[in-house]
Amino acid sequence: MNNLFEEISEYPLNILPNDGTVHYYGTVFNKERSDFFYDYLLNQIPWENDEAVIFGKLILTKRKVAWFGEKAFEYTYSKRTKYAKFWTPELLELKKKCEDVSGETYNSCLLNLYHDGSEGMAYHSDGEKDLKKHGAIASLTFGAERKFLFKHKTTKEKVEIFLENGSLLIMKGTTQENWLHRLPPTTKVKTPRVNLTFRTIEE
Repeated sequence: MNNLFEEISEYPLNILPNDGTVHYYGTVFNKERSDFFYDYLLNQIPWENDEAVIFGKLILTKRKVAWFGEKAFEYTYSKRTKYAKFWTPELLELKKKCEDVSGETYNSCLLNLYHDGSEGMAYHSDGEKDLKKHGAIASLTFGAERKFLFKHKTTKEKVEIFLENGSLLIMKGTTQENWLHRLPPTTKVKTPRVNLTFRTIEE
């Protein structure tokens, strides 16, 4: 008879049932470090309102964004092009943590600031042509805990998870091809959440 523990998948488990790989590692920073990075990100990052072109009109979102990388990468989504600012020492520390935990490498980061639960993100997949195909995207959360949803593009099956302060989630493989994800609005959350998505741009 096989040892039970030999049959268990390696940690962390894939939270998707099929057609993609999403690993949730839980909190990878203690509360003291999480609070430090939360304060730094809120107050030291040069946040700007995000822009999107919808039905030919330029829309400014309440959600704010910032874009960093190892060089001045261009990154285009929602028909708007952004140019990366260079890493700060704090962002390099966060990038290294994601790389050490996940075994992946990243050369850029899109940061999102949600001021409270009224701000969210509609269903989408990160399939921009600039991104490495099937590359890993590391998602770090600081601040308010928020629900995060996945929905299969064909079967419409849904998976939900709560992303905690100081936690890390990795999306890779065929996830972006087969699944959408969103951050739903909520009236219960009154405080900010900062989300960092480390990714790989290919030129």
